[in-house]
Amino acid sequence: MNKKAMYKLSYGLYLLTAREGERDNGCIVNTAVQVANNPARISVAVIKENLTCDMIVNTGRCCLSVLTQDAPFSLFERFGMQSGRTADKFADMDGVARSESGLCYLTKHANAYLALEVTASYDLGSHMLFICQAAEGEVLSDEPSCTYAYYQSVIKNSAAAPTPKKGWRCTVCGYVYEGENLPPDFVCPLCKHGPEDFEPIGGEAPAPQPVKWVCSVCGYVHEGPEPPEECPVCGLGKDVFERA
Repeated sequence: MNKKAMYKLSYGLYLLTAREGERDNGCIVNTAVQVANNPARISVAVIKENLTCDMIVNTGRCCLSVLTQDAPFSLFERFGMQSGRTADKFADMDGVARSESGLCYLTKHANAYLALEVTASYDLGSHMLFICQAAEGEVLSDEPSCTYAYYQSVIKNSAAAPTPKKGWRCTVCGYVYEGENLPPDFVCPLCKHGPEDFEPIGGEAPAPQPVKWVCSVCGYVHEGPEPPEECPVCGLGKDVFERA
C-alpha cells in the first residue's frame, strides 16, 4: 500500500489541551472530527506517547482550539516539536484563556474553542481514540481555519530552516534528520512516522539502507522490510530469522 495516499485526506489543525492538577499541556492534532450532533460529540485521536494523552486518560477532559491560517510557525514549534515531559509549553505565552472547566484555549490564532468531556476511549495501537461530548464552546473570530494542506504549503515553507548539507526531512511534520544515511528503522521523534515518510534534502542523499535478515540456522541473508516466509536454503520458517 502507498501510505502517501492517506495524505490526500483533508484535515484541520487544532491545539488540544489538557490540565491535570496544576499543570497545563497541549499538542497539535489533525484528528478531531464531529461524529454526532445530538448530543454533539467529537472524536479525537492522540499519540499514546504524548503527555497530553496521559493527562486526558487521567482526567477525562480536554479542549480543542481551532487554529487559523494566521497561526505562526512558532506556535507549531511550541506545541508540536517539543515534549511536555521536558518543557512547559505554556511558559511566557500570551493569548491564552481558560474555559469554565479550567482548560486552556487560545484567544489568538484560533477561531473557536470546544471544551470536551470524554465518554469513551479506544486503544488504536499508536493512538488513543477519545469520544467526547462537547460541554462548552465559543466562536472567537471569523478567520479561516487552518488545514493540514495549508500548513504544509504555506506556514511550514515560510519558516523553513536552513537546509543541512545532507539529510532527510519528514514530509509529515517537517522534522529534519541530519546525516547521509537514514536508519531503516528510524522513527520520527515528533510525529512517530517511519523512514517511508522522509525525503532527502540538501543534495543527492542515498536511499535508506535495506533491512537485512539472517537465518540463524544456515546463515542465508535476506533483504526486505520483513523476513521471508521460508528460507530458500534450509527450508525453515520466518521465525528462525534474526535482524542483522
